[in-house]
Amino acid sequence: MGLVMTKQNLDSSKLLHSLQLLHEQLLLIDAPKTELVVCGGSALIALDLVLRTTQDLDIIALIRADELIDSEPLPEYLISAANQVARILNLPIDWLNNRPASQFNLGLPEGFQERLVPKIIGDKLTIHYISRYDQIFFKTYASADRGGYHVSDLRALNPTEDELLAAAQWCMKQDVSEAFSLTLQDMFRQLGWKNVSARI
Repeated sequence: MGLVMTKQNLDSSKLLHSLQLLHEQLLLIDAPKTELVVCGGSALIALDLVLRTTQDLDIIALIRADELIDSEPLPEYLISAANQVARILNLPIDWLNNRPASQFNLGLPEGFQERLVPKIIGDKLTIHYISRYDQIFFKTYASADRGGYHVSDLRALNPTEDELLAAAQWCMKQDVSEAFSLTLQDMFRQLGWKNVSARI
């Protein structure tokens, strides 16, 4: 029987290595300068906000000429380069993906772009990680919607009551149903943020 290789999770050093290798692939094909806006676990890890691993790099948007643009679809050259990295490092084939792209069209928190944290990987690749503040918004929504590790991430971000209240107000614009509002209130109560629950 052949040996089944387990796909690698990305910690801080492996994430950086994968991005450096992605940059090398972009250099090999003389790709255009590429700027990715990244959220989720990889952004938490890269900015040392949460100590954990992740399986992927979540792209919420691209930047072209200093403007945020939709990441759907991702450029073919980028997908090809990412697939090469996946084969070399034994990563999941979709380790680089744009699953959060729909959020770009639904609306981002005010001031989102100004808070991005850029990391230049090389001449061809810059990663713009979303800020801690915006992570609180996204993780509040995901915690209410899906729970699980998103709740752990939200707690680890150690948000203030004002930050949670701002996040809740944004979330309720994403889902205007009364049921979602009640879910948010209940979640905040269960997590010990009763003052926030009472204010929404």
